[in-house]
Amino acid sequence: MHSSMIGKVEKAMRYAHEPDRVRIQRFEATFTGDNGSHRVSVDGDAWHCECHLFEAAGGCVHTLALQKMLDPMLTDAQRETPLYEHVEPREEPVPA
Repeated sequence: MHSSMIGKVEKAMRYAHEPDRVRIQRFEATFTGDNGSHRVSVDGDAWHCECHLFEAAGGCVHTLALQKMLDPMLTDAQRETPLYEHVEPREEPVPA
């Protein structure tokens, strides 16, 4: 591998550890839950999931899980959904 390409790979690896550099504008995934798979998406500030809870509540465990995973890359508006805004960060125990 050429030295210039090695430098690009190293830069990509550094970027991979800096998710706050990225803002998601459109994202779609298949989420495999305990009761089946659901297509989950965010387009602009709007989340959507095919599950019944999302239809009833405007948020669900699938969107909430993805919000937690993608948090550093979400806009403030993408974080403001019925379930996500009520989740308090869990404090990690301090090792003795």
